[in-house]
Amino acid sequence: MTKHTLSVLVENKPGVLARVSGLFSRRGFNITSLAVGEAEHPDVSRITLVFDAEESPLEQVTKQLNKLVNVLKIVELDPSASVQRELLLVKVRADRAVRSQVLETCGVFRARVIDVAPDALTIEATGDAEKIDALLRDLEPFGIREMVQSGVVALGRGSRSITSGPTLRAAS
Repeated sequence: MTKHTLSVLVENKPGVLARVSGLFSRRGFNITSLAVGEAEHPDVSRITLVFDAEESPLEQVTKQLNKLVNVLKIVELDPSASVQRELLLVKVRADRAVRSQVLETCGVFRARVIDVAPDALTIEATGDAEKIDALLRDLEPFGIREMVQSGVVALGRGSRSITSGPTLRAAS
C-alpha cells in the first residue's frame, strides 16, 4: 500500500464531508488524516485526505469522488511537489526541576510555549509528520498529559492554484 494525499475542493454545504468520507468507508479505506476548512472562496471548502491505497483502487475512488455532485476538483499532492504541515498542541509535565529541559527541547524543534502552569507547559508545534513524531518522542519522557493533533493540510508548490482554471465547476 502507498500513502496518498488528496486535495478535494467541494461546495461548502452541509453533509458534503459525510458523503466524501462515507465513500472511503464503503470502499474499506482507512483515512489516516482528514482536515477540512473553508477555501479562499467562501462557497468552497478544501478537504485534505491522507490514506493508504494501491494505484488501481485509488483511480476507482477518484472516479467515484468525481461523480459526487458537490465535488468540484480533486488533485493528488505528491509530497515532493507540495507543502504539507500538521499542528500539534501538547500539554507536558514540567515542574521546576525539568522545565528548562522541556524548554530546550522546544527550542530544538522551533515549538512555542503557549500556556504555563506551575507543573505543566502547553506547547504548539507545526511541521511535517516526521518532525511532529520526533518532538513527541523527545517530550514523552517528561510525561504527556494531553495532546491534540490536526490532520495534514497541504498545498501544491509554486504559483499555480487548483481553485483556478477551467476544471473548477461553479458552486451552486
